[in-house]
Amino acid sequence: MPDQENQTSDVTFVLLGFSEYPDLQVPLFLVFLTIYTVTVLGNLGIIMVIRINPKLHTPMYFFLSHLSFVDFCYSTTVTPKLLENLVVEDRSISFTGCIMQFSFAGIFVVTEIFMLAVMAYDRFVAVCNPLLYTVAMSQRLCSLLVAASYSWGIVCSLTITFFLLELSFRGNNIINNFVCEPAAIVAVSCSDPYVSQKVVLVSATFNEISSLMIILTSYAFIFITVMKMPSTGGRQKAFSTCASHLTAITIFHGTIFFLYCVPNSKSSWIMVKVGSVFYTVVIPMLNPLIYSLRNKDVKETFRKLVFTKLLCLIKSRR
Repeated sequence: MPDQENQTSDVTFVLLGFSEYPDLQVPLFLVFLTIYTVTVLGNLGIIMVIRINPKLHTPMYFFLSHLSFVDFCYSTTVTPKLLENLVVEDRSISFTGCIMQFSFAGIFVVTEIFMLAVMAYDRFVAVCNPLLYTVAMSQRLCSLLVAASYSWGIVCSLTITFFLLELSFRGNNIINNFVCEPAAIVAVSCSDPYVSQKVVLVSATFNEISSLMIILTSYAFIFITVMKMPSTGGRQKAFSTCASHLTAITIFHGTIFFLYCVPNSKSSWIMVKVGSVFYTVVIPMLNPLIYSLRNKDVKETFRKLVFTKLLCLIKSRR
């Protein structure tokens, strides 16, 4: 173990990011800084709005507040280092820093995958069993579903981290990305990566397939129930309650499938980086916008909150 500690203390990773485009460093910094600012304000704003409005103290918004928290944490794990690497020449990150970034990012990604699945189940109960909704989606069950999502995220991340720590590394290791993701870490190791690669593959495949099965099954039942509704107004109302969630799911899982389908070649690295940017930086910003722009209660509470703050500011200046 001391040898392993001595070895890893001298190991560094270099995140190339977008260094091959020197003229774009400042514009990209400004774009990503704007996105990160909107992400932080949007997600923390959603959490605050849900907390202060009693009308939003329902299972759906309980899950949404946790989704916003996960998006905020995920973006904060990845984006600050991306911003730093756009303005400094030294793009290195220590072995410990790289592993920690992956560990936290892994927890929040897996948690988000299953939080979206939990929200699909919530919509299934709301549409297919509206009279039993408050009983079926009790506070205890909601808390258990959220706790299970976080717990599984922690288990998956720590499992992969354990196998990454079993690998050997030497000196400087070039990662052709802006984030420490497991495939890139495994690729630069100087030991046999077979077991680690299989663990990453099995974990990612299981999480994706199992969460999609929950989502697709829930929405299959929702679709059947909605199609049986006699009134057009009832159908529109049922579909509108699911529209925001469906949009978020489509963007999130669509990006994952895009990254899976990109061929593993040098010419495709730019596509991987663009997909990774969308996955790690843009999506955490989009979720609060998707859910707030289509929701009357959220918009109304947000307006009141801003109006009250402005009023207080004006009175204090007088």
